[in-house]
Amino acid sequence: MVPEVLRRQAGRWRNIPRAQRRTVRFVAASAVAGLVVATGAVAAAGPWDSGQRKAERERAAAAVRAGGERHAAGSPASGFSAAPPVLAALGAGRPPARQALAAALEPLLQDPALGSAHAASVIDVQTGDELYGTGQDAAYTPASTIKLATAAAALSALGPDHRIETTVVASGSGGIVLVGGGDPTLTALPAQGEGPRFASLRDLADATAKALRARGTSRTKLAYDTSRYSGPVLHPIGPNDNIAPVTALMVDEGRLDGSDKGPAERSADPAGDAARKFAELLHERGVEVDSDPAEARAEASAQRIAAVSSAPLSALVERALTNSDNDIAEALARQTALASGQPASFEGAAKAVTDRLGKLGLPAGRARIADGSGLDRTDQVPAALLSRILAGAADPAHPELRPVLTGLPVAGFTGTLRDRYASGDGKGVVRAKTGTLTGVNTLAGTVVDADGRLLAFTFMAGGTSDPDAAQRALDHLASTLTGCGCAG
Repeated sequence: MVPEVLRRQAGRWRNIPRAQRRTVRFVAASAVAGLVVATGAVAAAGPWDSGQRKAERERAAAAVRAGGERHAAGSPASGFSAAPPVLAALGAGRPPARQALAAALEPLLQDPALGSAHAASVIDVQTGDELYGTGQDAAYTPASTIKLATAAAALSALGPDHRIETTVVASGSGGIVLVGGGDPTLTALPAQGEGPRFASLRDLADATAKALRARGTSRTKLAYDTSRYSGPVLHPIGPNDNIAPVTALMVDEGRLDGSDKGPAERSADPAGDAARKFAELLHERGVEVDSDPAEARAEASAQRIAAVSSAPLSALVERALTNSDNDIAEALARQTALASGQPASFEGAAKAVTDRLGKLGLPAGRARIADGSGLDRTDQVPAALLSRILAGAADPAHPELRPVLTGLPVAGFTGTLRDRYASGDGKGVVRAKTGTLTGVNTLAGTVVDADGRLLAFTFMAGGTSDPDAAQRALDHLASTLTGCGCAG
């Protein structure tokens, strides 16, 4: 049954001229997603989705193009609390007619730029009805669009307000232990700018030094504990600039160049580097650390001395999706594993994410999840699953999933879509997660169509040879949805 507010809005919508509908559609889509432009933060944002990943280029000697899913500056503003009432006001128009939608999309899906195999899925968010599908139930390599699954699983398992702690505890030998909780956004950089407040190693050093001085201690031994995670720390694609070794303790994602997004040279020992930086910060605060920090396991009953907490999980999800942040995505997968009683490893995280999707009632039976970031080519996900995740994130029954929508990049404005959709109906209206690996291009997100209907879509292409042309073809498909006016 359509709520009365939607029926009233439907009548008003039909009386609005088409030119004005486009303006209304832009505003509505912006509001749904917590559009960063509205809060003045867009100028700092930007995408990095232009071709082949550097890591894969280094592995494939025959590759001739540079680039990859390169991340952008700026952080999305959280729209979690505001999103549900805005979503409730959408869907007033009639949904596209299936035949009309097929007539609009199928010629575009024949574009040779989409490679040797492709899939498409379009869902009416209000009803959950599938409006169009081709190959939608077959599993394809999703690349970074798998982050939608990772994000939904983490939010479901932990809730949007969950925070990841990094702690300092007393050791039995009279020293202290820096215990990693799995927060890749823990930063050693001085506080600057606005946006989500990430946990600071400097704040942790302040609190630790104060606590030690209160005990009459100005000298200590320092160890560090990474035992919260298990399994190999290296991603299966090996050392590369797109992801640091996956460990429960790191600062600034193990970046060595001071950047906060995109490819960067990474530390080979992010946990050890974090502990050594912590020792430096204690020294600056009048506490001397004897010898180099050593890895050790804190006792379960150890007394807590100090702690800092990450930004809420909702903010981590938004950052991971907007900037296609691989380090945060892998952390989200492992936090899901910990919440599910699974080992916090690649294997345990993959099982936990898959199981959680099933508990949400999503069609995850044909999915094969190998990592949380999408860097692993053995990931295999149906287009229909990604579209269902997006539609589920708008479901009033699951408000905890809303950051999956608020974190989506805005076409032409933010994140990995900032430099795409320079013109056309899709700009500012398409919100979508991008995915790019060599020979793989994907796009999954939401649009408000010309009749005011909120649609979730997924387009997947494999065997592509020109990543730029493939991206343009995917963008054209999404833009076509916004201007379809295909209501039956």
